[in-house]
Amino acid sequence: MCRFLVYKGKGEILLSKLILEPQHSILTQSYDSRLRLDTRRPHNGDGFGVGYYTDPKLGPEPCIFTSTIPAWNCINLERLASKTTSSLIFAHVRATTEGTLSDSNCHPFSHGSLMWMHNGNVGGWKYVKRRLASSLADQWFLGVQGGTDSEWAFALFLDSLEKAGHDPNANHREGGFGHAVLRKAMLQTIKSINTFIAEIPEQYRSNEDLDTRSLLNFAVTDGHSVVCSRYVSSTTDEAASLYFSSGTNWKQEGPKGNYKMERRDKGADIVLVASEPLTFERDNWVTVPTNSTLTIHKQTVMIHPIIDEYYNDGPSYMRSSGFAVSKGLVSNAPGAAQTLTPITSGGATPAIEVAVQASIEDAVKQRLEEVQRRVVDAGK
Repeated sequence: MCRFLVYKGKGEILLSKLILEPQHSILTQSYDSRLRLDTRRPHNGDGFGVGYYTDPKLGPEPCIFTSTIPAWNCINLERLASKTTSSLIFAHVRATTEGTLSDSNCHPFSHGSLMWMHNGNVGGWKYVKRRLASSLADQWFLGVQGGTDSEWAFALFLDSLEKAGHDPNANHREGGFGHAVLRKAMLQTIKSINTFIAEIPEQYRSNEDLDTRSLLNFAVTDGHSVVCSRYVSSTTDEAASLYFSSGTNWKQEGPKGNYKMERRDKGADIVLVASEPLTFERDNWVTVPTNSTLTIHKQTVMIHPIIDEYYNDGPSYMRSSGFAVSKGLVSNAPGAAQTLTPITSGGATPAIEVAVQASIEDAVKQRLEEVQRRVVDAGK
């Protein structure tokens, strides 16, 4: 399936330093997802998209460039990325699951100041689509231009935002909607999708051997805060892979394409979130826990568990990666064995407010021999 990338920094960065130049950039992942465990489908060639925010004087809406041309074969992407800078960037390469090959089906999607992308699938989609569409207010129903489950999920997010009392059409020039508002709307979106799936008649589930498990790695931003989810609607399966990295400087060292995240102090001037790591530096990336959200607000990373019927807080609880692997959505990447485990304490709301540098130092201590071998091979 797809791959996506999020960049949020205190300062602007040239798009090419994320999209084109790193050894395992998202452009490289479009034709060589070498860290994907499912090697039968190594390509993400069904179009791509890049969204970024410009000078506030030009308005709060993001600028979005999409194309059905494979990312590796688009000269315009190279031209734009080498001359465009931004402090908040979404990038996505697509492998089709739902919807035809068209610009309207390429991520990221947007409405006003909001931008959205998805890696995964909605389980039992052909029976969920009508239920989801019927639940929407007219504006969000009519606003869907393509045929992907991802865009319909975005419409559901907008509907959830409005029903919670926040107008998605509002022109938020300072501060945006707030990270808590975005996170609550995303949680409601996931909850609603699960409800629609639960309503599928049993006769369809049994007669068609229908797979109702969803992989919902969403990313949304209002131009100020970013919220990502790593989620699977199963108690036994692993979610699609998702990693984050943070530091003070993203720079190239040594051979061409050899980028690394530099950390001069405990600050997080730069935060990256990616389906697959952009580098092979083992201490650069941390796995986002399954069934949790990652929030970036004012360069602080916060991780919250998504507590529902599919959540398990047992520290030794193991999930199978078979389902995500079959979809091409798990990577055997540096940091794959390293996770931050959401915990609860007392009666407080379960959350981890991650002091990024300290968390990475604590989490990144071990690495599997298999991962080491892959990194050596990848550097050849």
